[in-house]
Amino acid sequence: MKGEKEMRTKSDFLIAITQLSAEKNLPKEVILEAVEAALVSAYKKDNLTEQDISVKINPTTGEVRVHAQKTVVENPTDSRCEVSLSEALRLKRDTQIGDTIEVEVTPRNAGRIAAQTAKQVVLQRLREAEKEAVFEEFADKEGGILSGVVNRIDPRQIIIDLGRAEAILPASEQVRTERYRTGQRIKVYLLEVQHAGKGPQLIVSRTHRNILKRLFELEIPEIYNGTVELKSIAREAGYRSKVAVSSLQQGLDPVGTCVGLRGIRIQNIANELNGEKIDVIEWNPDPAKFIACALSPAQVVSVEVDEHEKAATVVVPDHQLSLAIGREGQNARLAAKLTGWRIDIKSQSAAEEERARVEIEEPVPLQPVEIEEPIEVELFELEEPAEVVSGLLLEPELETPLEKPSIRFAEEIIKPQGVGPDTKGKKGKKGGVATKEGEREGIKPKRIRWERQPIDEEYEGI
Repeated sequence: MKGEKEMRTKSDFLIAITQLSAEKNLPKEVILEAVEAALVSAYKKDNLTEQDISVKINPTTGEVRVHAQKTVVENPTDSRCEVSLSEALRLKRDTQIGDTIEVEVTPRNAGRIAAQTAKQVVLQRLREAEKEAVFEEFADKEGGILSGVVNRIDPRQIIIDLGRAEAILPASEQVRTERYRTGQRIKVYLLEVQHAGKGPQLIVSRTHRNILKRLFELEIPEIYNGTVELKSIAREAGYRSKVAVSSLQQGLDPVGTCVGLRGIRIQNIANELNGEKIDVIEWNPDPAKFIACALSPAQVVSVEVDEHEKAATVVVPDHQLSLAIGREGQNARLAAKLTGWRIDIKSQSAAEEERARVEIEEPVPLQPVEIEEPIEVELFELEEPAEVVSGLLLEPELETPLEKPSIRFAEEIIKPQGVGPDTKGKKGKKGGVATKEGEREGIKPKRIRWERQPIDEEYEGI
C-alpha cells in the first residue's frame, strides 16, 4: 500500500509539472528546475543549515533526491557538515580524509514552513522564467511586424495587448492622421525590447518606414521570396510614401507585381495604413533616370547631375512645376529621400531664360587677326619742334612778341568839374543831397553841368 501510494504521488507530481508547463507556455525542464530550487530552499529552511544542498528530480519517474556536500573526517562532530571515513568509503572507495563527497539527505517528511517556502519559491521562479521566455520570444521578433489590440489609451501613450505581453505605442510613434479606439486591432512595428522590473518592455511604432517594408513582404510573395527587391523607401506617415523596387528575374515587371491585378495588392497595404498614398517606382542604376522616375507623376524634360556634389537639376514643363514640387514640397522632398540626391526643380521657361542670360554675360573671346603682308608706316620729322596743348598743335613762340596798344576810355579823358549842388531848397529850406534817398525825402536834385575840357595833344588824332 505504501509503495502504491508513493507511485501515485510521483505520478500526480509529473502530471502537475506537465499541466503547469502547458499553462505557462514554458518547457518542462524549466518547471523542473524551478521545483528543484524550491526544494533546496525548503530543505534549508526546515533544517536551519547553510550547507551546500542540491536536489535532483527524475523527469521520467518523478523521484526526488536531495544531496548535501560533506567533508570526510575521522571523528565527525557535526553530522550536517561532516561524515566519518568508514561511511564515506561505503559511498566512494577511494575517498580519503579531507575530501568532500555528496551524501544523500532526502527528508522523510517536510514541515509546514518548508512547504510554504517551496510554494513561494516555485511561483517566483516560474514568474522569472516566464518573463525571460517572453523576452527571448520578442527579442527574436525585433524589427518585425506584430498584430495586437488596443487595450488602453493614455494621453502620452497607448497600451497594446500582444497576447503574452503588452506593448507601448508612444505619442511620437503615432500617426497624426489616425484615431485609435479601445478594442481596435492594428499592426505595429516592433522597435525595441527592454528589460524592466515587471517584465520585458516592448516599444512599437506606426510611423517607422520599415512597417511599409514588412507589409509589402506580407502582401507580396515575390518580395518575401526575394524575386523582387525593395531598394529604398521614403515615407511621411499618414500622407504619402514612395517605394523603389527592382526585379532580380529577367522579364518580371516589379511595379506591376507590387501593384497587383487591378491594384488589389497595393490597395490592401494602403488600407492597413488608413488610406496612405503609396507610389511604386522602378529603380534604375542611372541616377538621372532614377531621379526622373522618383518625381512621378510629374513629367521631366531633362536632368543634369553633379556626381561630386551629389546634386541634380531637373527641368519640367511649366504646367508640371507645381505637380513636381507637390503640396508643400512633399513630392520633391520624398524624391530626394528616396534617391539620396539633392534635387533642384526648375520650369522649362525659367531654365531657358537662365541659359540665355548666362550666354549674354559670358565675354566673347577675341580672335587673333592674321596679316598676310606687313604694313609700312612712314614717319615725318618737323623742322622746328611744336607744342601740343590740350590736343592742339601750336606754333613755336616768336622771339620778340608784339606790343599791345594801350587803350584809354572816354571817362579817363573827360574829367567832370567839381560843381556841387545848391545848399538852399525851395522857400528858404535847406537843400538836400542829390540822391535817390533825397528823392524819397521830397528833395529834387539839381542838374549838374558838364564842361568840355581841352583834349591832350597825345590823343588828338583819335
